[in-house]
Amino acid sequence: MSEPSSPNGGTATVEQVDEASDLAPGYVTIVWDDPVNLMSYVSYVFVTYFRYTCDKADELMLKVHNEGKAVVSHGSREEMERDVAAMHGYGLWATVDRS
Repeated sequence: MSEPSSPNGGTATVEQVDEASDLAPGYVTIVWDDPVNLMSYVSYVFVTYFRYTCDKADELMLKVHNEGKAVVSHGSREEMERDVAAMHGYGLWATVDRS
């Protein structure tokens, strides 16, 4: 089997697409509203752990408060499991879901 040639006569590279990784869904961390934590504390956690700006942290906190939940991070399953464990460590209700 000969290698494909490029229009200029050189050897072309054929990229193999890793379909499994391209088709695999990402994951998200969802923080849920709870009757225990103050809104200011939830914002504090988002700034402290995720390094969000105060404005972004407040936006996410209000979404949690008003809509009952908010997606606070995206990534691999392992990363999201780590984020959920951290949220539990701060006393927040959080889960992992597919994006």
